[in-house]
Amino acid sequence: MTCTEFLAQLDDLIDNAVSREMRADLEEHLRGCEHCQVTLNTTRKTIEIYRSHEIYDLPAGLRERLHAAIMARCKKGC
Repeated sequence: MTCTEFLAQLDDLIDNAVSREMRADLEEHLRGCEHCQVTLNTTRKTIEIYRSHEIYDLPAGLRERLHAAIMARCKKGC
């Protein structure tokens, strides 16, 4: 399995909507791919934070830089 194939199944993996065989393939890929391990863990943590409804205040400078970066990216055509 490639990282691209893993990422295509990531949502279903997190939602427990993959077959037993697919789960085995995904877990095998994870054992040998640190990048996908980080991606899975980061995605799970992001979902956990979102579900907890915690609000994080960003320092003004960081908020402005983040907003500018997002807007610049959107102008290029995300």
